[in-house]
Amino acid sequence: MKSPRLLLLAFLVLLTGLFTGCTSVNVQPWERATLASYAMQPDRDPLGTAMSEHIYFSRESANGGRGVGGSGCGCN
Repeated sequence: MKSPRLLLLAFLVLLTGLFTGCTSVNVQPWERATLASYAMQPDRDPLGTAMSEHIYFSRESANGGRGVGGSGCGCN
């Protein structure tokens, strides 16, 4: 049977690898134009956003849609 220290060490190495995997992602200056394009904006279609909010309000009975925590039952 493997020792608990070896398992703990393996777990810590795996955990460290998971948390440091995304820290090395850097956006280069020439890539920022792609990320700032019109298609990447979440509010690019005001009519579509209004329709989605209306559907959410109708189904959930919650005013405010996505910005409000909890549900429409009043049990926040």
